Amino acid sequence: MTEALRVLAHAKLNLFLRILARESSGFHQIETAFALLEMADELVLRRTDSGVALEVEGPALGPRDENLAVRAARMVLDATGNRFGVAITLTKRIPVRAGLGGGSSDGAATLHAVNALAGNAVPRHELHHFAAKLGADVAFFASGAALALAWGRGDRQFRMPAPPAHPALVAVPPIEVATPDAYAWWDAQNRSPAPRGPVTLDADALSTWGSIGRLGGNDFEAVVFGKHPELRALYERVAQTGPVWVRLCGSGSAVAAVYKKERERDDAMQRLGEKQQRLIKTTTRSTVSDGPQPVEV
Repeated sequence: MTEALRVLAHAKLNLFLRILARESSGFHQIETAFALLEMADELVLRRTDSGVALEVEGPALGPRDENLAVRAARMVLDATGNRFGVAITLTKRIPVRAGLGGGSSDGAATLHAVNALAGNAVPRHELHHFAAKLGADVAFFASGAALALAWGRGDRQFRMPAPPAHPALVAVPPIEVATPDAYAWWDAQNRSPAPRGPVTLDADALSTWGSIGRLGGNDFEAVVFGKHPELRALYERVAQTGPVWVRLCGSGSAVAAVYKKERERDDAMQRLGEKQQRLIKTTTRSTVSDGPQPVEV
């Protein structure tokens, strides 16, 4: 029986994001496309006698019981009869409250890793049901896809082949944006949103970063930039460095850009500097996520 596993939890981009309506439940209907970045948190999970322990190396993440990795671990342990516990060591590399999905990715990675420690006792379809209950972004990460279209609350997804990996840059400002706040700002500006037709994509729309760069934008940009003009200024500075694609990351606050060549990405870093924001060099991911790997205890 495997005693310990290591798994990477990758960050994501929203290639476009349309907010269609607010449900009476408070959830929102959206259309988007998710894509993975190589940037990733690292989790090491070890079998214990009982319970769920979490140790975080990095920024504070709030109450432990609300952490998606803890909640995901408990879901799988409960489903398998709580025959053992798990100790999670989480090394945070994905910026928090930046729109990159780090917490959701941690939750998805934990689902797969704890299930592997349990001998894959939970069927894959049930594991995906757990992911959807934890959140729409968790469902994408749990699928393992490098790229997927998503609609509904973001939990209805269709996997697509990802374009070739390209150099990417993530600009992280000192401002943090909580997703519930961003949705509340959108709601305030869209009390009675006009009906919108579905986005129409042809087969090649997501096949290259050039075609992705011609897709629609991110509906969060208008409201988040309105609340934080300095984020609009950051977006404009990044856009001026010549990327093939640039967007606010999810609900913010980070801005991501994709470039044709590493030299262009590195030149952009030189132009932007790090006085007003932290810059993270990464690449887009063209292959599915790697699964949990055994480690020595």
